[in-house]
Amino acid sequence: MKNSAFRWALLAGMAGAMSLAPHVAAAANAEPAASSHVLRVCADPDYLPYSNRAGQGFENKVAELVAKAMGRKLEYTWASYRGHGGYSNFLAENLDARKCDVVMNLPYGDHEDGYTKPYYRSSYVFITRKDKHLHIRSMNSVSLKMVKIGFEEDTTPETAIKLLDLIGNAVPFHIASNPTASPKELLQAVQDGKVGVMITWEPAIGDFLKDYPDLQVARVPSEEYGPGLPTVNYTYGMSMGVRKHDTALKDALDKVIAAHKTEITATLAKFDVKLMANPRHVNFPNQ
Repeated sequence: MKNSAFRWALLAGMAGAMSLAPHVAAAANAEPAASSHVLRVCADPDYLPYSNRAGQGFENKVAELVAKAMGRKLEYTWASYRGHGGYSNFLAENLDARKCDVVMNLPYGDHEDGYTKPYYRSSYVFITRKDKHLHIRSMNSVSLKMVKIGFEEDTTPETAIKLLDLIGNAVPFHIASNPTASPKELLQAVQDGKVGVMITWEPAIGDFLKDYPDLQVARVPSEEYGPGLPTVNYTYGMSMGVRKHDTALKDALDKVIAAHKTEITATLAKFDVKLMANPRHVNFPNQ
C-alpha cells in the first residue's frame, strides 16, 4: 500500500463486486494485547486532518475516546505514513514490529493485518468551483472530458481515469507520498484553476473546506466501466488495525466501537468527515 492518505491498493476499487472475507484467526494463534492498561497507537506525527503530535487530528480524537472507554492510558508511537515504502512499510515497521498495538486507519477487508468492524464509512468526491457550473456527478459525466482532472496518485480514481482513457487530461498529485505536503493543496489547486475538478478522499479535505466557500463537493458513485468488469467502488469502511492474531484486542475494540458509535460519529462530524449510511445512493450537499 503505497498510498497513505487513502490507504488501499491501486485496484481496491474493483473489490466492490467481490466478497472480502475477514481473516479468522485460530484460537491457538491468538495473542494477548501487550498491556491491559495501555492503548499503544501508531500514528503520523504531522498529517492533519488525520493526526499530529499535538493531538489535533480526528484519528487522535477517536483514539482518545477509545482509550478512555477501555480505561487505558493512550500512548503513541510516532512514524510517518509517507516515508519510504508507504503505508505497507509503516505497518510492517511499527504495528507488525510490535512498536504499538493499534493503527486508527485500516480499510475494512484489508488482508495485510487484522481489522475491527468499521467505525466510519466515507467516499471519494468530486470538488469543483461553484461558479464553473460543471455538475460532475459521475466518472462518465460529459463535463469530466472537458476539464483538467486532478487526482491523488495510486488511488481508485486513478484506476478509473485510466480505464476511461482520461489520463491524457489528468494531473497526479503526490500528497500521500510527500511528508511535507497537505491535503489542503488539493483544494487550493481547484480554487486557483490549476484543475477544473479534483477527485479525492473526502475525509482528507473535509476539515479544510470551511476555508474554501467557493468550492462544492459531490460523491463519486459506484459504476461499471465495461462488460465483464466488476463495479468500481468509491465508498469504503475504515477500521482500526491490529496484528492478525491479536483477537483479544480486536474484540475489545469492536465492543467500544459498538457501544460508543454516537460519540465516534460526533467526533468525526467536528472534522466534517462525511459519513455514508447507504453508499450507493447518499450524496453530499454542496458546501
